[in-house]
Parts: sequence; structure tokens; C-alpha cells
Amino acid sequence: MEDVLDVYELVYNPKRPVVCIDEKPYQLLGEARDVLPMKPGSDRKTDSEYIRNGTCSIFAFVEPLGGNHHCDVKDQWTAVDWAHQIKVLVDDMYPEVDAVILVMDNLNTHAPSSLYKAFPPEEARRILRRLELHYTPKHGSWLNMAEIELNVMTRQCLSRRLASLEEVSAELACWEKERKQLKATIKWQFTTKDARVKLRSLYPIVRTGSGYASIKT
Repeated sequence: MEDVLDVYELVYNPKRPVVCIDEKPYQLLGEARDVLPMKPGSDRKTDSEYIRNGTCSIFAFVEPLGGNHHCDVKDQWTAVDWAHQIKVLVDDMYPEVDAVILVMDNLNTHAPSSLYKAFPPEEARRILRRLELHYTPKHGSWLNMAEIELNVMTRQCLSRRLASLEEVSAELACWEKERKQLKATIKWQFTTKDARVKLRSLYPIVRTGSGYASIKT
């Protein structure tokens, strides 16, 4: 936990940007009946019945201090899909930086081995050399600021029925463009000092010669 919190306390360095990534599933829902459009004195009317069109996976990147954003939608969520997203991060989003400090949860697909599944060894290694990886602890995914990005995305863009992968992709592209234009940032306020007080019960306790003491990790 403190490893991630220390990353969030770093002074902003455009040559070593801190970027958070997260994914979420999204259910594709179509309308069973035609929607009645809005008109003066009457709201838009949608039938409660809908058609299930399967699911997709949304990937979201956010640079909390720099205000850079990227999202993408795929029909599945595999190690190879993650690897291709990381290649986009390194080669398209940040081609000129010294390294990308990447924060993510410890899902089994979020591993260097995923890059070797997707690319030849020399290419996988090239991508890895551009990254500094930091993982949130087990049950600590709330430490990932990309979850904040996904929550904003859901409220502003996805809180309605979208029937196809293409429709979701088009909506997300518009949302991403606006987020970039606004340079929307995230101000993280929970520090390591806060954690040692408010989450004291999560720290291991060891017995010392004069009693008990918490281990700060």
C-alpha cells in the first residue's frame, strides 16, 4: 500500500508520468421496442424490456497530474488484450518520455509475462524497459486512481443502454476527447501518513523487547 501512496506523492515530472490503468466489463443492451423521443411537455420514454447483446471490456488510462486520458473497448479481456493496451500506452501516448510509472491492481493478466504472450521477446522487453510497475495490494484496488476515472466514465457516458461494441467505442471516443480538452486531473489526498493512522489495524504487529510495535510497510 505504501509503495503506491509514495508514487502518488511524487512531484509531477512530465518525463516520468504516473499513469493508472484499470478495466471494467460492460453489458451491451439493445432496445426491445422503439424509443419515444423527447418532445415539449414529455420526457423521452424507454421501455423496461431490453435485448442482451453480450458484454465487452473497457480499458481506461488516466494520468492524474497531467490530465491525459485514454480509453478503449474490446470484445474480451485477456492477457494479450492487456499487452496491446500497454503497447499503445508506451508507443502512442508517451513515445518521448524516459519511463512511464504505471499503477494497476495485481490481476494475473497484469504481468510482464503477458507481454511475452503477445509479442516476440525483443519487443516485449523493449516495452518493459519503458515501464516502472507498481501494484495495489490484494483487496486494495481502491488505491488505483483509474477506478475514479471509470466511475466518472460510467456516470457521464455509460449510464444508458448501448447496443453494440461500435456504439460504445464511438461514445467513449467523444468522452475521451472532452476529458483531454478539459485536461481533467485527479487530486489524490490520502497519504502514507494518513494510512498509518486511519488504517493502523491493517499493519502487522510484531513483539519487541519492550512490548508490541507496528511494522510500517
